[in-house]
Amino acid sequence: MKGTKTSWIILGTGAAVAGLGRLVGGSLGAGITGFGLAHVALGILDQFRPSVRY
Repeated sequence: MKGTKTSWIILGTGAAVAGLGRLVGGSLGAGITGFGLAHVALGILDQFRPSVRY
């Protein structure tokens, strides 16, 4: 799992948004947390995607 710079940025941004959602609390916070966790999952999956160089 090498990962590109973009993958790490998406993963880090998702972690920050998920943390912010936990601080907000309530149903709005749950939505923000889910949005952040989705970005974390996409960042991790992007690291396993093979890169194509032309």
